[in-house]
Amino acid sequence: MTVSGGGSPRVAVVGAGHFGRHHARVLAALSGVDLTAVVDIDPARAKATAEAVGTGFACDVMSLDGQVDAVTLAVPTAVHHAVALPLLERGISVLVEKPIARSVAEADELIAAAAASGAVLAVGHAERFNPAVAVALPLVRSPRFIEVHRIGAFPGRSLDIDVVFDLMIHDLDIILTAVGSDVVSVEAVGVPVLTDRADIANARLRFETGCIANLTASRISREQIRKLRFFQQDAYISVDCAEQEVEAWRVTRGSGSVPTIEGGKLDVPRGEPLALELADFVAAVSGGRRPLVDGVAGRRALALAERVAQAMGTA
Repeated sequence: MTVSGGGSPRVAVVGAGHFGRHHARVLAALSGVDLTAVVDIDPARAKATAEAVGTGFACDVMSLDGQVDAVTLAVPTAVHHAVALPLLERGISVLVEKPIARSVAEADELIAAAAASGAVLAVGHAERFNPAVAVALPLVRSPRFIEVHRIGAFPGRSLDIDVVFDLMIHDLDIILTAVGSDVVSVEAVGVPVLTDRADIANARLRFETGCIANLTASRISREQIRKLRFFQQDAYISVDCAEQEVEAWRVTRGSGSVPTIEGGKLDVPRGEPLALELADFVAAVSGGRRPLVDGVAGRRALALAERVAQAMGTA
């Protein structure tokens, strides 16, 4: 669905917590969009965030019916479906923070509603917009082994979900995109340390192609690490998401000569993943096209996260 009248899409941010405040900040500075309001069930929080970016506020997103073309949802996962579904049914485009919903069944309902109304449905897998990931993915061809570490400090937020749905799901989305094959087996372990949900988890995935991926995610470390390494025939690609750096090395085998290793750091344009993600969403709403990470991609990552949780015995 394109924006009526061809003007800038009118967008509201729903949820004025940690992520919502950043959504509002980015959208307020983004060209080609009209940030209409910040919405939160806490009036004081909604007002404070709205005033910080110079827009209006509301406590109920449905009170804005007819006044917005799109919303970004930065609310707890437990209410993603409840908030997004009526909006999509009305033809209002939605970018929902990851994970897309609590379950694949809920995700399917959101995808169906968007398809029926023509609304754009995007999922906030911001790491896919990381410039380092964008540079690296085209270089990944038929990987045989992938190793991922996503490790950070205790966040004090997103504690309604475990570390698989909070952090690891970013890398599940990236790996599914890179490998382009079905997962045939999953082994996983998760440990609740600071909460009653898994705060650290490791998963080993085997793909139909034979590729093996080993992922570790933790939200209880003093270190901050966000790295992916791809190993494929005659090549190695390393991605540092935090530093936005990529190294690529390739073995060159000449006829009758000793193989040589060539490569090093690649040029990576700097950019804020969230800003790039929201710009893509606004462009999709304006042009009636699919966003880079649509509902189907969000569902796919969620389905694999559910399989990891089942293998851990926490689903």
